[in-house]
Amino acid sequence: MSAYLGKVLVASTLAVTTAVSLSAPVAIDAKAKVKLNKTSYEMKVGDTFKLKLKGAKAVAFGSSDTKIAKVSSKGKVKAKKAGTATITVTGDNGKTYTCKITVVKKNQAVVKDDNIDLGGMNIIIRDWWSPNEELPTTNDYEYERKKYLDDIQEKYNFTIREMCVSDWGTANTDFINYVLSGGDDNNYVFALHTDASVGSAVANGLMYDLSKLDCLDFSAEKFARNKLHEQFTLGNSVYAFFAGYSEPGTGVYFNKQVLKDAGIDPDSIYDLQKNGKWTWDKFEELMEKCQRDTDGDGKDDIYGLTLNETYMTNMAVLSNGGSYVSKDKNGKFVYNLESKETMEALKWCVEMYTKYDNHDPEDAGWDYYVEEWKSGNVAFMVDQEYINTPGNQMQQTDFEVGFVMFPKGPQAKNYVALWNNNPYVIPACYDADRAWKIAFAWNKYTEPVPGYEDYNKYLEMAAKGNFDKRALSETIPMMEDTSRGVVTYQDLIPQIDLGADVVWNITPDADVYDIVESARKNWKEAIKEANSYIK
Repeated sequence: MSAYLGKVLVASTLAVTTAVSLSAPVAIDAKAKVKLNKTSYEMKVGDTFKLKLKGAKAVAFGSSDTKIAKVSSKGKVKAKKAGTATITVTGDNGKTYTCKITVVKKNQAVVKDDNIDLGGMNIIIRDWWSPNEELPTTNDYEYERKKYLDDIQEKYNFTIREMCVSDWGTANTDFINYVLSGGDDNNYVFALHTDASVGSAVANGLMYDLSKLDCLDFSAEKFARNKLHEQFTLGNSVYAFFAGYSEPGTGVYFNKQVLKDAGIDPDSIYDLQKNGKWTWDKFEELMEKCQRDTDGDGKDDIYGLTLNETYMTNMAVLSNGGSYVSKDKNGKFVYNLESKETMEALKWCVEMYTKYDNHDPEDAGWDYYVEEWKSGNVAFMVDQEYINTPGNQMQQTDFEVGFVMFPKGPQAKNYVALWNNNPYVIPACYDADRAWKIAFAWNKYTEPVPGYEDYNKYLEMAAKGNFDKRALSETIPMMEDTSRGVVTYQDLIPQIDLGADVVWNITPDADVYDIVESARKNWKEAIKEANSYIK
C-alpha cells in the first residue's frame, strides 16, 4: 500500500467469509417453431440489415424509436443514430416478436457477439442490500426480465446474480482490501458508495479503466439516463458505471394543512414549479407566511422550515448554478468553492436557517427534524425523495403531504436534480480478458428488457409511497429528466471532506467567509494533487 493511500484509508479488519452459490439459469425452449433470425443486433450508423420471421409470415414491423433505428414494411432495418431501439414484428399467428437494436457511431467498434461464449463464468454483483435468495416474479415486467436474463445467460454461457456480500459500512474497504490482496477466484462487480475512499481507490489505480473495454458503449441511452460514468470520467479514463434511470434526489416536502391555515393554496406550489416560477424568493415568501405564533405567547409555534441541513446546503449550491468542484474540458478538477454562484448559495442557506430553522432544542440530535416534521407544526421540509417510499421513515404521516423540486436560485435557468447513484466497478487486479468478459456480461444484464425500454423502477416505488398525484405525475418525472440531472466531483478528491470542511458549518448565524477561508488552502492543494494522476 502506498503512503498516499495509507493517509486516507482505514484498513479493514473484517474478512468477508460469505459463501456464495449460484443457481443454474433456466433453459429457454430452443425448439420453438416461430422465431426471428435475430433477437439482438449491433450496427453502426448508416448500416442496414434484414429482419426475418421464421415459421410464420410477418404482417407488421415497428420501431420503438425511429430516430435510432427505422424499419420498413419489408423488415429492412436502418441504423440512424447511436442508441438502442426495439424492433417489433407481428406474425400472422397474432403473436409479437422483438429484436433489440444497438446502434453505435461510425468510428466505434461493434462487438459481434453472436458467437461469444463466456465459458460458464459465474459473476456476482456484490452489494449490501440484495436478497441472497431469488425472489418470485410479481408482475409482467419481472416475468419478462426473468425470461430475458434466462435467455442471455444460456446464449452466452454465464450466470450472474446480485447478492448482499458486504454491508454499507464496509463495502468500500472490502473492495480496497480485495484489490490490494490480488483478488480471488470469484468474478465480482462491486457496488460502492461515493466518498473519499473511492477517490483514493481511483488515485491508486484500484479500479479497472472501463474505457479500455470495447463491449461498453457509454453513448447508449442507459448510461445517459444517470450520468454516473461522466462523474467517474477522469481525463480519458472511465472508472465506474451504472445503468438505467437515476434515483430521484433531494426535494421540498410541504404540509398542506399548515399552508391552508396560512391562507396558501397547496396546489399553487405545483403551479409555480410547472410555470418555472418556483424560486428561492417564492420559497422564502411562503415560509414567512407560515411561520407564526398561534397561541399568543410571543414565541413561534408553527415553523417555516425543518430539514437535513446537508441536503439543503448541497442542493442550494447546485440550484444556483454553483458547485464545490467542477471539471474543465480536459477532465481536470477545478476549485469552485468561491465562485459567485456557490458563495451566494451558502450565504442564502445561513439566512434561511437563521430565520426559519433556528428552533431545535439545545440537546437535539442531528435527526431531530424527523420528529419535528411528524408533529405537523412545520410548513416545509427539505430531504430525499426515497424517505416517502415504502419502508422508510416518512411514509406514514397523519397529514397530507406535497413534494416539489428544490427551487431555483437567481443565477439558475432551470431546476436541477442531484444524481448520486452507487458506482459499480470492476477490480483492477483482474486481467484484460477477465475484465472484458465481466463487463460484457454486466452490459447484457443491465440492458433494457425488450418491450420495457422506458420502465423506471423508481417511479413504481414512488407510486407505492405517500406521494400525492401531482408529485407522482409532475415532480418525480422532472427529477428523472436527463436535462436536469447533475453530478458532483468533490468526493473523488482524496483529502477533501466536504462535510467537515464546509457543509456541517453552514448553520444559523455562521460566517461563510471564515468557513471558506479555512478550507481554501487544503482544497486547492488536494485538487492540484488529484489532477496530477489524471491522464
